[in-house]
Amino acid sequence: MNPIVNLQGKVGLITGIANEKSISTGVAEACAQAGAKLIITYQNEKTRAFIEPVIHRLGVEDVFLLDVTKQETMDAAFAEIDARYGKLDFAVHSMAFAKRDDLHGRVVDTSADGFALAMDVSTHSFVRLAKKAEPLLEKAGGGALVTMTYLGSEKVIPNYGVMGLCKAALEAATRYMAAELGAKGIRVNAVSPGPLMTRAASGIAGFDGLMAAAVERSPMHALVTPEDIGALTAFLVSDAGRLVTGGVHFVDAGYNIMA
Repeated sequence: MNPIVNLQGKVGLITGIANEKSISTGVAEACAQAGAKLIITYQNEKTRAFIEPVIHRLGVEDVFLLDVTKQETMDAAFAEIDARYGKLDFAVHSMAFAKRDDLHGRVVDTSADGFALAMDVSTHSFVRLAKKAEPLLEKAGGGALVTMTYLGSEKVIPNYGVMGLCKAALEAATRYMAAELGAKGIRVNAVSPGPLMTRAASGIAGFDGLMAAAVERSPMHALVTPEDIGALTAFLVSDAGRLVTGGVHFVDAGYNIMA
């Protein structure tokens, strides 16, 4: 009997790996273990050095430059995917950015430039990625897009500031794109992990307290790991998740249900 999560023969794009502890590292590992052919992206030459251990450990051959603030790099990456494989079965969007002052300050004090930058990198980049992936997913006969969100989209999280607004918009984009692309067999979902220490999380003041609260208050009294997030994501992009679309799927030991 074939395993429920089977990605043999599928080609997947993984964005947002910063180092060994990244959420998307766990996603890449799970997808590779399920048999997927992976394409990994990096933001610039400086950041590539930090992901080399992941690339070598997983035996990834296709590593492309993709800086979402530079559309030409996204155009070039997807043109290369088309040339090499002629299709794409899934793509994972795992990136976000806001200026430190906009994270830790009041939302009402956010500058127009800071707001625009946070929304562009954290939210609209997923829309742009979906647009570029759409024809390649169609060539595969359908496929899946997954992004990473957080509970700060619907609850006020200390020191999360403008990113909460970005994640709320990201989840809305997930629903709208799921509705728009469903007829082509393309599924769009968001995964919402509980707090875990990554390079991005280290920039949020008081994050250790958030993790401690998650252990204390979650029904299962546990912290999520990149492996947990990877397992859920691999399911969503596999044929086992073929009718799952438009949702925000929590993997947080139940923390999100607690008042």
